[in-house]
Amino acid sequence: MDSFFVRSWWVLALRGLAAILFGVLAFAWPRMTLVTLILLFAAYALVAGGASVAGAIRHRRTEDEWWIAMLLGLVSIGAGVVAVLNPAVTALVLVLVMGANALVSGVLDIFAAIRLRRMVANEWLLILSGLASVAFGAIVFLYPGAGALALVWLVSVYAIVTGALLLVLSVRMRAHGAARKPGEERRMLPDRRIAPAR
Repeated sequence: MDSFFVRSWWVLALRGLAAILFGVLAFAWPRMTLVTLILLFAAYALVAGGASVAGAIRHRRTEDEWWIAMLLGLVSIGAGVVAVLNPAVTALVLVLVMGANALVSGVLDIFAAIRLRRMVANEWLLILSGLASVAFGAIVFLYPGAGALALVWLVSVYAIVTGALLLVLSVRMRAHGAARKPGEERRMLPDRRIAPAR
């Protein structure tokens, strides 16, 4: 049986595309207000989380790893909802929400990659993506008061790097799944040889 991550390569692709779009938009408007950045993050988190939850629900009856994607999606959706519902909360709190989301997502990606290692050879891309998320989350928690411009640049680089890694991994997972699709099943014919006389 193929891994959940092979069958749901499109979840990785959507997460990667959403992250790249988020990073490019943040990079294109470096002087945007912090509230705009947080709302942009909320949109990214809701799209990425929704893709993970949809993939988990779709394959929950056939794959053992579906709960990892579900947990990852719920964490992202939760962070996005907090950002949308509380735009008046101090910028520091919302930045810490972004950092917490990155830390948890990174740990879950690394855990998923360790499970994936037994099935495919490209799990290191997911490990790198997870490490980038953990590093970003750690930096946010270590320097929560960094200037808005520095934060925008940091967020942009993080999103583009992790998005690119997830996108490449999704392409490789799709190719791996296509290579493992069974061909025409061979019919087993009975052995018609005459048994030797006793």
